[in-house]
Amino acid sequence: MDQTKKGGFTLPGEAGYEKLTLQMAEKWGADVIRDSDGTELSDEILDAGYGIYSTICIIRDHNEWAKKHPEQLQQTFLMTSPVVAVDEHVTLHLMKDFFREQFLVNASENAMRYWEVYDRTTQQKVDQQYWVYDRESGNVVIVHADPFHAYTVSFLAYRVWEEISMYNHVTNNWNKEHLMPVDPRHKETQNYLYQWLKDWCSAHPDTTVVRFTSLFYNFTWIWGSSEKNRNLYTDWGSYDFTVSPPALDEFEKTYGYALCAEDFINQGKLHVTHMPPTKKQRDYMNFVNRFVVGFGKQLVDLVHQYGKKAYVFYDDSWIGLEPYSRRFTDFGFDGLIKCVFSGYETRLCAGVKTGVHELRLHPYLFPKGLGGAPTFSEGGDPTADAKGYWNHVRRALLREKIDRIGLGGYLHLTQNSPDFCDYIETIADEFRMIRDLHKGEVYTLPLTVAVLHCWGSLRSWTLSGHFHETYMHDLIHVNEALSGLPVNVKFIDFEDAKAHGLKDVDVVINAGAAGTAWSGGDAWKDSKLLEKMQEWVSKGGLFIGIGEPSATKGYCDFFRMAEVLGIDEDTGEKVCHGRWQFDIEHELEHKLLPKGADVSGSLNLFLTDGKAQVIREKDGMPALTIHTFGNGKGIYLSGFQLSNENTRMLLNLMLFGKGMDLDQIYLTDCADTECAYYPDGRTLVVINNCDHPAKTSVKTDEGRIKFELEPFETKITVL
Repeated sequence: MDQTKKGGFTLPGEAGYEKLTLQMAEKWGADVIRDSDGTELSDEILDAGYGIYSTICIIRDHNEWAKKHPEQLQQTFLMTSPVVAVDEHVTLHLMKDFFREQFLVNASENAMRYWEVYDRTTQQKVDQQYWVYDRESGNVVIVHADPFHAYTVSFLAYRVWEEISMYNHVTNNWNKEHLMPVDPRHKETQNYLYQWLKDWCSAHPDTTVVRFTSLFYNFTWIWGSSEKNRNLYTDWGSYDFTVSPPALDEFEKTYGYALCAEDFINQGKLHVTHMPPTKKQRDYMNFVNRFVVGFGKQLVDLVHQYGKKAYVFYDDSWIGLEPYSRRFTDFGFDGLIKCVFSGYETRLCAGVKTGVHELRLHPYLFPKGLGGAPTFSEGGDPTADAKGYWNHVRRALLREKIDRIGLGGYLHLTQNSPDFCDYIETIADEFRMIRDLHKGEVYTLPLTVAVLHCWGSLRSWTLSGHFHETYMHDLIHVNEALSGLPVNVKFIDFEDAKAHGLKDVDVVINAGAAGTAWSGGDAWKDSKLLEKMQEWVSKGGLFIGIGEPSATKGYCDFFRMAEVLGIDEDTGEKVCHGRWQFDIEHELEHKLLPKGADVSGSLNLFLTDGKAQVIREKDGMPALTIHTFGNGKGIYLSGFQLSNENTRMLLNLMLFGKGMDLDQIYLTDCADTECAYYPDGRTLVVINNCDHPAKTSVKTDEGRIKFELEPFETKITVL
């Protein structure tokens, strides 16, 4: 095979389908074959001359051990739904709302030290002398309750069915024993897992890469007892599934103060990643991260002793891994694999400090995809799915290098989808061409954009899930738009902004709802932060606020950056105040907003001094404004939803806000298209991001070049 059409591709092989496996390896130019959950590789595949990835999830598939040591299963805090007392006695059934196949109450003496009963009407903890647990019924009975007060019980529960196994079992009809997650926080389990991996490495001499399905702790995924509300809570960045009495005891020894159930339960809200983290939360995350890195490094070192490489899959049990933390390089991983639906997830993978960056593309080769939607089953269209996902991934690949791509799942499902197989061949060839272009630098506009939120660089290019799971947040749409734009992007927190985080930054974006981690919440009560931000803008910076940027109560302005933005939101306190009248700046609107661009949002907005230029209005209120502040500018959007037109609008606003010409070199003049230029090879790549033909032109150093592109087409031109 032509070497330019081979390599950088990982194929999911399958014993029993050897001929198909080797045919697809040839067709897609694979240089590596992997197993997947539920599949194995036969000797014929192992001996075919390919690199071999072997998948392990270190904390599951140890049921024999788990059954002998049930007290060493992983745990979490759960809270019952509030129950209103009608007299002095109230009964709460602990498992009433939870999926019984996922959880088992831990009523051991050690665990019950951490149980808590709360009067949620007064938010007071109920003394233990006033409640009792009935083991036989699984109920907590409260005596001397205050009638018509609401009560809850927070308790520890074992997780008796590992969540990814559980999901695949239910969604893709797996028919095997439920896998239980063991907790390496226990030294005995830790020793067992180390020896297990040692034996495993000895028994798999053909494996070249051990692919850790993350490490020890899964993101939080709590299922409910009712099929009408099965998904009670999901948070991609939550640490709730790392908790246990040994962990809590060790935390107290390390930090000098104790954590309790309420520190995790948080009135039943839990600590969703979308909310600003507390000091206790950050301390606990740091504590878990230190443990995960410590034991994880031992396992990686062990793999290396057997002459194998160690890659980590940045999904599933990734909690505590934190690839953007300072400790990540201590693991010694040789590569990172990320499953992707979008551009920002591609950039997330590409930016991690590790040797090899690999994408696991969607759709997975499963009968059903996310939420049970058909993929390789009746009613599914895997080719259309692949095109949609690749369209988002491709634009990010043009901006930053990825070394490898691949698929996961059951290869035999592709047998009845020849068009899918052909399209994956196209993707594989296109990927290799793009990858090779990154041997040189990609041309980037002289613009550095800093996304400002509470998590800063720790959660670069992410929020708390995949794109489809965070659709309600403006910032995830901003991240996705930025992932393919020709600008430098960094992520900073509010401490960075007060220190040196604004150095060499041209644009700061703060986007999100009031009180969230993304807008900032109480961080904006720091006057030093406000001083730094306003000074930076006055000296020429551009501040873009979206939604409820810098919003916090207690001041004359709801948006703390209102003086910069020239716009604020009335939360009901200024309903009797007058409003500045305004006219739409249609000339600027036509210049900056492509046809079809839209500004979402329905907030009660008003101009602060009448000087802001209103570019768009919504329901009679200003929705997109530009305001001069000293030598800089504040630009406000009431909302931002991803589209080709809105992505170009965002770029236009940044260019205009910095006084730059919109007609820059190596930009397309059609919002449905984008391009990337690689000076070393004088190579220009133009892509069509829509499902219909598009005409566009690109201003280059050699003059303007016109292009006609088919739906989703990529064209590569050497100038």
